[in-house]
Amino acid sequence: MRIDLHTHSTASDGTDTPTQLVRKAAATGLDVVALTDHDTTRGHAEAVAALPEGLTLVTGAELSCRLDGVSMHMLAYLFDPEEPALLAERELVRDDRVPRARAMVAKLNELGVPVTWEQVARIAGDGSVGRPHVATALVELGVVPTVNDAFTQDWLADGGRAHVEKHETDPFEALRLIKAAGGVAVFAHPAAAKRGRTVSEAAIADLAAAGLDGIEVDHMDHDAQTRARLRGTAKELGLLVTGSSDYHGSRKTCVLGEYTTDPEVYGEITRRAFGAFPVPGAGGA
Repeated sequence: MRIDLHTHSTASDGTDTPTQLVRKAAATGLDVVALTDHDTTRGHAEAVAALPEGLTLVTGAELSCRLDGVSMHMLAYLFDPEEPALLAERELVRDDRVPRARAMVAKLNELGVPVTWEQVARIAGDGSVGRPHVATALVELGVVPTVNDAFTQDWLADGGRAHVEKHETDPFEALRLIKAAGGVAVFAHPAAAKRGRTVSEAAIADLAAAGLDGIEVDHMDHDAQTRARLRGTAKELGLLVTGSSDYHGSRKTCVLGEYTTDPEVYGEITRRAFGAFPVPGAGGA
């Protein structure tokens, strides 16, 4: 089995619609794909309706969190999307995205970059607006060559000249909410230092003690040495190890199915979850 547990669609900051995403996943030879848009489940219904036969969909979301001033992301799998407390928190995070993006546009204007809110809103479309959409605007204007090049201290990285903080959930509260909604929690790309500061090993241990299920080890932002170190951390703390592409379509260079999760780990994730169940494809595409 080939299992990719971290992808994004146009419901947040990917460039593929949920329909396009599941079709590509099937064409790539994946057996299981998780749709984990940022702080939203809006793409799930479309993905389910279009799910090709032979492909299983894991519903999820990537929750924006912050610990001791460090931004981090928590992948939540197979939770009840209508559970009131987790739904309210996701809406709180999403509602802060528009004023944050507008504030980033204003900062860029002060730096002499002629980006407009209308441009960013056009790029975001119906998705939850975020930094990648602002970064894409910078690429369109020729300010930076790629989206990744916008995530530096010169521009949009944490603490960068045009960075604006947003509401982010305390990860311990996120764990409580995910568990109460019947979900499974995996810390996304925990050592992606190129994105900015990362949380400490001690913090990962504290999260494990609070109910964290796993850490995303095999990821494009982790080199071989980092992956080996994280595997050791996971073994020591009794955490599951996942691998995922973090696919965003054409917005980033990651390839769908580039990194995958062991079938036994996937089986354990499905055993632990009780808020929702994986959806087998019925030939919708």
